[in-house]
Amino acid sequence: MEQQSPFKGKNGIKRILNAFSYSIDGFKAAFINEAAFRQIIIINVILIPISLFVDVTKAEHILLILVCLFAMIVELFNSAIEAVVDRISLERHPLAKNAKDMGSAAQFVALSMIAITWIIIVLF
Repeated sequence: MEQQSPFKGKNGIKRILNAFSYSIDGFKAAFINEAAFRQIIIINVILIPISLFVDVTKAEHILLILVCLFAMIVELFNSAIEAVVDRISLERHPLAKNAKDMGSAAQFVALSMIAITWIIIVLF
């Protein structure tokens, strides 16, 4: 029989409220502890309002915003991976390095998506 986590909300509205609270805690932790997350927030604060003034179709406007938000999602996952790796051990290990490097590579792809999408839609 599977063992259930005592930290997991049971069901219904209580579960939804718990999930929302945990999400807010996650945003706070990322903002306070992760410079890279704060930098992604700055990128979003700059680019998303700019997208409102660019003469593009609705679909293109949505893409300009979605790639920015996607980079924020990737950074949250990257930060979570780094936190788990550091929690397990701070000693250098090839697998820990791989995990952190792959998270970094994912963020590089997400930031590249921002650049490519904005260049293609806005400049061409």
